[in-house]
Amino acid sequence: MIEHANYQQQKEVRLGTGEMTIEDVVGVARLGWSVAEFGKADGQINTPCSYLRAKNSREWIEAVVQENYILGEKDEQAVPYYGINTGYGAKVERIGLSRDDIAWVSRNLIVSHSTGVGDHLHPELVRATILLRANSLAQGYSGVRIELINTLVRMLNLGVTPVVPEYGSVGASGDLVPLSHIAAVLSKRPPGQLPLEKNVDDYDESGQAYVDLRFYSGERKFDQILTIDGRSYALMSGHQAMRVCGIEPLVLEAKEGLALNNGATVSAAIAALAVYDAENLSRHAEIGAALTMEALLGFRDAFFPQVQRVRHHEGQKGVAERILKITRDSQLLDGDEYTDPRYSPPQDAYAIRVTPQVLGAVWDTLKFVRGTITDEINAATDNPLIFNLPEDDPNYLPRAYRAVSGGNFHGAPLAYAMDFLSIVITDLGSLSERRVFRLNDKNLNYGLPSCLVADEAGKPGVTSGVMLAQYLAAGLVSDCKTLAHPDSVDSIPTSANQEDHVSMSLNAARHARKIVENIGYVVAVELLSGYLALKYRIDSLQQNSKPVDKPPAERTRQEEKLLWLWENLSEGQSVPMPQPGVGSQAALSLIAQTLYPTDQALPLLGERPTLEDRYLQPYILRIVELLKEGSLVDRVYEEVRITN
Repeated sequence: MIEHANYQQQKEVRLGTGEMTIEDVVGVARLGWSVAEFGKADGQINTPCSYLRAKNSREWIEAVVQENYILGEKDEQAVPYYGINTGYGAKVERIGLSRDDIAWVSRNLIVSHSTGVGDHLHPELVRATILLRANSLAQGYSGVRIELINTLVRMLNLGVTPVVPEYGSVGASGDLVPLSHIAAVLSKRPPGQLPLEKNVDDYDESGQAYVDLRFYSGERKFDQILTIDGRSYALMSGHQAMRVCGIEPLVLEAKEGLALNNGATVSAAIAALAVYDAENLSRHAEIGAALTMEALLGFRDAFFPQVQRVRHHEGQKGVAERILKITRDSQLLDGDEYTDPRYSPPQDAYAIRVTPQVLGAVWDTLKFVRGTITDEINAATDNPLIFNLPEDDPNYLPRAYRAVSGGNFHGAPLAYAMDFLSIVITDLGSLSERRVFRLNDKNLNYGLPSCLVADEAGKPGVTSGVMLAQYLAAGLVSDCKTLAHPDSVDSIPTSANQEDHVSMSLNAARHARKIVENIGYVVAVELLSGYLALKYRIDSLQQNSKPVDKPPAERTRQEEKLLWLWENLSEGQSVPMPQPGVGSQAALSLIAQTLYPTDQALPLLGERPTLEDRYLQPYILRIVELLKEGSLVDRVYEEVRITN
């Protein structure tokens, strides 16, 4: 569990430690946490092992470049080192290029690979990408200058966020296209070459960038300011943004262009935020399920620990335990471990009864996904990797040719993880929608009004209530079922078949993020519906007279349950005073505060019989914001002492 209060605190993140967390990524990307410059800080080397590796690997590259220069002076053939003094992909040749060509090899790589199209990625995703690219380079196996790593750090700390189109990557050799759009902003043309042709005033190789105005303290007035999710950004060319923020673009040297755009780093950035948001969503889904279970007068039996223990799955055990804690002391649920159920058989519909099994499997999958993403954000993922290490290092490479071509750029681990996440979050939403449906249907909801809003007496059908909120949930779940088709099973060869098996990891990550967003709306609909249903249930039991008492053989299941509830709560008193679970009460209270704050309250919804419907979108969107900020989970967990 993430402690939201602690998570919100400012923190300085360090590179190259091998211990970066998903919360670190979210903090830098979303909350503007600062990043320590790599190398020496306050007279100390803050990550000495990785700093030494980075320094040694760069020295090796500079040495082989110099050795090849000497060979050239002797009219001898240069030794080719992939990505250092050769072309790339299908254009690699077994000929080492001269030192004068090397800067252009890096430059040409970046500008030619900046081919992205489509909507811009959200700035938080680009910030996460910059952090992860810097952290990958800071592992010390990429052979770049320390100055390059710290240019990325300064872009984060000073608010330069390149504009990155969403389409263009196939997930191998990593996210080449979107990463090139970032590299175009921080790099510039090598000196001493022919100038650009005339009449190309509108041609700018630096692309575009946002200046995040959270970080800007200057007095300059900007021509174009955009608001994205409540934050203000100035939009301009990439090099303008760098100048405004006082960062000097670099001429890329040997290996540095390839080091910047190799690796499935955009996929990893999206994945890190997606798994964090999916975990938050799953916690809210449990609260929504608890509210619905109480509103529908469910049974505790399916949540008993005995049931979970004989299935063995840890996620299932945790879900059942948390929901029992949220509904602790509820007078609306039937039976417990010590009390036989009043109504038999004690069996709810699957949408309630299999919640531990479904959400538990979601949590088990998210645990795997989190582990995969945590490994990836601490990895060296470009190609080739440079192993210029001392003999006592476990990664010591005895041979003199220290550049090793491998496949760490390949996005398969990320693609699989994001496909898994997409599948389980879609199913989480599917189960949530089924519970919303039951709450709405008067034939299934045990005496709640149809669509959760009662019409005035004698005028049935005047209102629609929250009928269309269920339509919204159904449409979103259906969309997610299409989006959840696995991307990782697809591969279209690229680079003249040199890259003949690609991962499509960026497609998988983008789809997963969209699915998490969609299902967030679905869970918000259940939280709103559960709130309305449970509040109506409590109010009606306090106010209404005893249900019609028919002979047992003539009672419907709904009538039987309501009569049991009335009799159970009325023992020794004239009017029943039903209480929901301790956690459910906390949830009802905070949802009410969210919908009806003293300064910006919405009109009451579903409080009494009515002839007038409400404009529902604002109600749903307020619950969505409550879900995103995490305070509902904090309030409920604190109330029932859930710590995991």
